[in-house]
Formats: sequence, structure tokens, C-alpha cells
Amino acid sequence: MKRMIFAVLCLLFTTAALAQTSDDSRMGIISPNEDINYRLFPTQNIWTFLKHDTRNGIIPIVQCSTEDYAMGYPLNDTPLALGAEAIPDRFYLYPSGNIYNFILIDQIDGRVWQVQWHQDKESRLIIPIKLAENR
Repeated sequence: MKRMIFAVLCLLFTTAALAQTSDDSRMGIISPNEDINYRLFPTQNIWTFLKHDTRNGIIPIVQCSTEDYAMGYPLNDTPLALGAEAIPDRFYLYPSGNIYNFILIDQIDGRVWQVQWHQDKESRLIIPIKLAENR
């Protein structure tokens, strides 16, 4: 009987330990599909996601809510690739250690941008990261 109780307790503690995750665990969730037009990236804010158009780099901010506050608004609404160059999975977002920042990469030509989301329009930005040569 003691062995049975011990086994059940071990199972419960193991399950509880595995169920606890850090805030960063949401950041690694991506769609397993390839050649898709959109990906939804979670931020470290549980109500905020980035809807990323993988073809052209356009990124709207999507906020969910348990009330009547769900909405979407632009972060980057300027295409970074046009026409035949806008192909699925061309652009990809990588989370950074900062709650508001992601890195956007053009997986074809290697261009890189800092993407900063924020509720305040003035604090949102997407700026190219110039890579220094022979520094």
C-alpha cells in the first residue's frame, strides 16, 4: 500500500512539474505547415499576437480579450516584397529576449529588421538592421 501511495505521489509531482512552464514557452509555438501565407506569433503579453504575412512581411497586431476589447491594428503595413517576389515563407519572425521586440528576416536575401510592437502607435516600429562589414 505504501508503494502505491508513493507511486501516485511521484506521478502527481512529476505531472505538476511538467505542467509548469515559463513565459518563454509560448514563444516557440509555430505552425508545422510549410508554404503558408500567414503565421500567428505569440508575444510575452498573453493578450497580444502578431499576425505575420510570410510573403511580404506585413505584420498586424492582434489583441484578444475576454471582454469587448478584441481588435487588430497595423504594426508594419508596408510590403517588404512585391509581386512575384512575395512568396510563402519568405519572411520569418524570431522572438528576442525583450517583451516588445522581434527580429524579422528575409530568408531569401538575408535582410533583417528590428520589429517592435506596442499598444501605443508612437512606440511601434520596424527598422532595418544594417550588418557591419569587416568591423
